[in-house]
Amino acid sequence: MTPPHPAISALITGGTRRVGLAIARAFANHRRGSHLILTTREVGPDANSAKRELESLGATVAIERLDPGDLTAVEAFTQSLGRSQSSLDALVLNASSYDETPLDEIRAADLDRHMRVNAFGPALLARGLSSLLAKSTYSHGAGIVAMADMHVLGRPRKNLLAYSMSKAALVEAVRTLARELAPRVRVNAVAPGVIEWPTSGPDADPDFQAAYLKRVPLSRAGSAADAAEAVRWLALDASYTTGEILRVDGGRWLA
Repeated sequence: MTPPHPAISALITGGTRRVGLAIARAFANHRRGSHLILTTREVGPDANSAKRELESLGATVAIERLDPGDLTAVEAFTQSLGRSQSSLDALVLNASSYDETPLDEIRAADLDRHMRVNAFGPALLARGLSSLLAKSTYSHGAGIVAMADMHVLGRPRKNLLAYSMSKAALVEAVRTLARELAPRVRVNAVAPGVIEWPTSGPDADPDFQAAYLKRVPLSRAGSAADAAEAVRWLALDASYTTGEILRVDGGRWLA
């Protein structure tokens, strides 16, 4: 039987767990027979489990070790992929660094690490893979989607200076790349509010979560699937959308 949609090839950074895996799952379900390349800092049980799950959905899966903050490794990775792939239909820039950095404790190394992982690495991946993306034969052209954060759009949080600066840089990179790579490649971002509370750190505190949700009109945290569906739409179906930052925040922006 002919599949309802053509298969695609997609690269998802940080694609073996949490939101990254949900995005890979959304692609696999929507485009059976697709080829998914998932990067991870360490190839361990999470990666192997993700591979088995996605293959059970009909995808072919390659797991690649990549530290998104190692910019030399990022450039070498894009060169290697350029030799092994004929084209690429989607690039999802999901891998991220998120640490609290109180102002009186912040160090240059904190700023550097966040900028490398959250801004410089994604920019180099987009640049290095742009020729593969431009060769896509997908009907809407190739799509790049970056994972941003709604709080860096004008709702800043305390104690997150390094993270917030780096994600704000990523947002501007998305807008600039949308100009640079048009018309062959669309470039957009998803800016979540809270998507699946972390299990450690200040955001895991029940009192913090309750106070935060009081300012969310939909009165709940988002799920990984909520973010993944937005990424899937922007990457594969949003044929006339580029340079857009799509908030997926339950209405938190309004409050």
